Amino acid sequence: MGSSVSFPITQIPRDRIFIVTGANTGIGYELAKWCAMMGGTVILACRSEDRARKAMETMQEDFEKERAKGTTGLTENPTLALEFMKLDLASFESVVNFCDEFKKSGRKLHVLVCNAGLGFAAYKQSADGLEMMLQVNYLSHFLMIAKLLPIMRQSGPDCRIILTSSAYHHRGTFDVATMNYTGTANNFPDLNYYGRSKLYQVMQAYAMTTRLKGSNVTVNSLHPGFVDSELFREADKGIFKCCLGCFRCCGIMVTTLKGASTSIDLATNPKRAGMSGHYWTDCKIKTSSSTSRDEQKQEALWKATFPFIQKYLTESEISGMEGDT
Repeated sequence: MGSSVSFPITQIPRDRIFIVTGANTGIGYELAKWCAMMGGTVILACRSEDRARKAMETMQEDFEKERAKGTTGLTENPTLALEFMKLDLASFESVVNFCDEFKKSGRKLHVLVCNAGLGFAAYKQSADGLEMMLQVNYLSHFLMIAKLLPIMRQSGPDCRIILTSSAYHHRGTFDVATMNYTGTANNFPDLNYYGRSKLYQVMQAYAMTTRLKGSNVTVNSLHPGFVDSELFREADKGIFKCCLGCFRCCGIMVTTLKGASTSIDLATNPKRAGMSGHYWTDCKIKTSSSTSRDEQKQEALWKATFPFIQKYLTESEISGMEGDT
């Protein structure tokens, strides 16, 4: 594994704090593990404590295997600095509780990776009555960023926010009037609404970069590739299941480590310090959709987002998202 990674392995101070949502499986697992193996302190922000703690045990086992192989650049500490904090992105209340608990710790926050997500899912409503992919993929992460950004702005140089989007954002239509699906479950256009949620993330990265220009916080979005992960756990349609089987047999889908490589690079590579407002694939800057790059649409999305989450934010947190110190 150590010889196949496409990102530099560089030792990280243990007091550099990372939060990774959805870190117990898939891309998030590899991302959290490698950030910790390089030395950082990583908080696994997940719904299930049991799954998170099992993942942490496996990460430690993987680390010991890497050390036995002689992989260079790993931390000299014998034990990875991994922690669990409960987070359910389907509930704004859970997001607020998570952020409040982190604030009470008094710690700094250097890297926030908004990685968890749902894909190609049948229509479901969140605990807040919103279409599930809109809330989990976009709105709850937006709320989380808004509440934790003040801490990041006081955490010293080179703080980073990373949004795991998808190339499927090219397929999402843009219409702020229908952000939250209100039609019938049988007519729910799941692929389009998945693409929309990923489109919003790319647009958020651009809009935030404009607002945070000259600050210590950078914001980037990325496409991890067509990854064989739990993203497709709810893809229960027969044709789609058959397609996934064919993709796996043909080798089109990439491993979770390959899929996590761009996230790991953006989270840990010293050369990425100060780089903001880009859309990345395979550790390279790529061109996102024309819709995502439309500044008027970025601003329309920004304004349409706050009514969903405004009651969970303070005036200073809203001001902070606008770039005010």
